[in-house]
Amino acid sequence: MSHVFPRHSKSTLLTATGGDGCYLIDSTGRRILDCGDAAVSCLGHSNARVIKAVQDQVAKIAFAHTGFMTSEPAEALADLLIEKAPGDLDRVYFVSGGSEATEAAIKLARQYYLETGQPERRRVIARKQSYHGNTLGALSAGGNAWRRTQFAPLLIEMTHIAPCYEYAEKPEGESAHAYGQRVANELEEEILRLGPETVMAFMAEPVVGATLGAVTAVDGYYKRIREICDQYGVLLILDEVMCGMGRTGHLFACDYDGIAPDILCIAKGLGAGYQPIGAMLCTRHIYDSIAQGSGFFQHGHTYVGHPVATAAALAVVQELTEHDLPTRAGVMGDRLQSALELAFGQHPHIGDIRGRGLFRGLEIVASRETKAPFDPSLGLAGKIKKLALENGLICYPMSGTRDGKNGDHILLAPPFIIEDAQIDELVEKLSKTLKTVIPESTPRL
Repeated sequence: MSHVFPRHSKSTLLTATGGDGCYLIDSTGRRILDCGDAAVSCLGHSNARVIKAVQDQVAKIAFAHTGFMTSEPAEALADLLIEKAPGDLDRVYFVSGGSEATEAAIKLARQYYLETGQPERRRVIARKQSYHGNTLGALSAGGNAWRRTQFAPLLIEMTHIAPCYEYAEKPEGESAHAYGQRVANELEEEILRLGPETVMAFMAEPVVGATLGAVTAVDGYYKRIREICDQYGVLLILDEVMCGMGRTGHLFACDYDGIAPDILCIAKGLGAGYQPIGAMLCTRHIYDSIAQGSGFFQHGHTYVGHPVATAAALAVVQELTEHDLPTRAGVMGDRLQSALELAFGQHPHIGDIRGRGLFRGLEIVASRETKAPFDPSLGLAGKIKKLALENGLICYPMSGTRDGKNGDHILLAPPFIIEDAQIDELVEKLSKTLKTVIPESTPRL
């Protein structure tokens, strides 16, 4: 009998005993293609360079509290990230995961305005159907109703505007550009409604991950968002926890949109699963405002800047950059898109196949014509996840795509080392799964 507190107490978990490239191996020796572990394993499960970096660092020093000391791998990793980072990003605050990164970003934004004599700025605007983490501040910023509901009495008041969700929310007859500008302008409207002097930050995912399933914004949307933030003195926080670190074809996802944030959050692919690590990057101006003011960021966790975690992440980023793996993710992502379109492009219940790089989503619909979702009581996402695993595929299905309750999608995020044969394997196993879970007679909403 296990004493581990699992995520789902009514499900039986496999036991992972090994990893080999794109595959996880369970206790029976079965090889399972890993294409949806929350977009973590960008390098696969047996990268020799990262393994050696972890082993070497443990042999030197495992832990040094950052209240007293920095460490060589933390300094080297920060230098490398800033060398590659967009815009004026200049400082890196290391944490242990994505939720900690977005939590730190929210607190840094607040302290920045205190340090610069604008204490009335306290409000954060985010987007509906977003996900920014599970700590209370991050969950407050997130716009997914299902994740928020039971904790609502504990959450900080934040407001949410519409996402840029072209497939489901762009009206017929409106151009993609006009739609993007219109929904971007909702930010300005919300700033004016709240009072510009009270708004401190806008937070968004450049490519929305878990809650929408690899939804990209239309071209021009983020440039307009950046303009609005600049006009009203609002900090732009980009959450690249899932979509960053090469996943969408660029080391930093926002490079595609030609913009740079004031604060940027990364995790998942930063450590590639070899160590728990995340990071918050901020501009030189934000850092200097604190360094030349109180001199103390009133925030911290025991394991920030952990030497072993930063050593692993340094090796990961070196692998990504020296072998140009973000470009490979873009190329293989295009191949995956083509394979998905060939297999499911005419599927009666796949309404949209989307994404960027090796970050792809399939939206499941009851009707391709009306884009209506299935009845949520069918539990399609959970059934797909379970059967896909039985078929030897780890993917990331989620429900509540449209509004936190209705709609289903499948998120795919394979390692950047995936080969053509494994793309074929992915599509074959997913097709086998969908044929069983979504028969033609499935009731509509």
